[in-house]
Amino acid sequence: MLYREDPPSFRPKSPGDEAEKSVQKDYGVVSILRPLGTTKDESPTLQMMIKQRIQLRDTRYAIRNTNKKGAALLVVLFVIMAITILSLGFLSRSDVELACGQNMILRTQMDYLAESGLEHAKGLILNPQDIDSEYWIGATHLQLDEDSSDFYNVNVVRDDSDPTDRCNYTIDCNAYRLKSSEEVGRSSLKAELRLDPCIALWTGADTTLWSGVTINGDVRCGSTLTNNGTINGDVFAGSFTGSKTGQLNPQVLSLTWSSVTISDFTSKPAGGTSTIGEPNLFNIILGPYNPPTVFWRQDDLVLDGKVSIDGMLLVGINDSTSNNLTVRGTNNVIIAGRNLPALYVTKDLIIEEGASLNIEGLAVIDGNVSIEALEDNANLIVLGGLFIRGTLLVSGTNASVKITAEPTKTAIITWDEEGTQQNWGPAAGAFFRSIERK
Repeated sequence: MLYREDPPSFRPKSPGDEAEKSVQKDYGVVSILRPLGTTKDESPTLQMMIKQRIQLRDTRYAIRNTNKKGAALLVVLFVIMAITILSLGFLSRSDVELACGQNMILRTQMDYLAESGLEHAKGLILNPQDIDSEYWIGATHLQLDEDSSDFYNVNVVRDDSDPTDRCNYTIDCNAYRLKSSEEVGRSSLKAELRLDPCIALWTGADTTLWSGVTINGDVRCGSTLTNNGTINGDVFAGSFTGSKTGQLNPQVLSLTWSSVTISDFTSKPAGGTSTIGEPNLFNIILGPYNPPTVFWRQDDLVLDGKVSIDGMLLVGINDSTSNNLTVRGTNNVIIAGRNLPALYVTKDLIIEEGASLNIEGLAVIDGNVSIEALEDNANLIVLGGLFIRGTLLVSGTNASVKITAEPTKTAIITWDEEGTQQNWGPAAGAFFRSIERK
């Protein structure tokens, strides 16, 4: 069979021309011969090759389109992943900041609660009348609001290292929130509290303290005070001459005189009264009783020695009649019952030569305190407070007086004109010398 090839210039163009050229290029064929008498479009081989080429081209286009779509999907996924990571970071940071803020609020609340615990202790130390022990030693699981889950523990210890200074306390307070039986948000404070001023001696008239007088505490004088002895504390006086370890405060003291009357202390105390019929007491023990008893002498009274009274000694008929208490002999002791003065004398307290009197608690004298020590010693020791409406008088140089402020023993219960119970103590105030976080 003879074959022919159409001249290029006379060959009719058809849509398969370009495909044919591509096939020729791909398969390395310069010219494709077909049988004579057939047209280009009628060649089976060419038709098959064109179809294959078209399919191959469509496949390539499809792959290219698919690759483009896949790349776009990956880009979108990466963007979403980046946004998600950033969002999670912001959320995590927000959660951390929120938790930090909540912890700060909790810590602040516990700090305030711990400070409230310190103030609680301060108030009960200043006013120990409702405490069963000598002073408040603290407590656990205390609450300001019983419906809350916030608690605080307080521990109080008095500094007794110096027996002449009984006004310093150490307070530890731990505040916390109870959550599922676990203590969270704990705040611990430690404070040093001092009762100041705390009056050991109060006189209402001009007073001269001789060399045998030692006052461990603050002194209040309603007029002129001359000191030839030792005052380990501040002085509150209109005029002062002498030495002291503390400061001179001429201003008015923010502490009132103790309101002690016969009518109140013969009718109000729960322990009642026990009348002393004898004018002289010698080698006798009165008390203690529970509740403490007021031992009442409705006339002058003499302590001849070896007299021990635990409760309260009251000398005087009534609030308008005055009587004296005279001390003779040694080993005379008066100890105050709880919330009671140790001694109340409606006129003068007289300590004769060779006599001694020890008082634990508050002694209130409506007249003067006179000590006679011309040839023999005369001793007066007070652990608590000595309040004299008059003055302190001394005859001779053999007298010895030592007064040490003890606020817990001097705190008493009194009553106002309407009969309302009042707490009274010798400390006019208290302040924290230091507060530190534990």
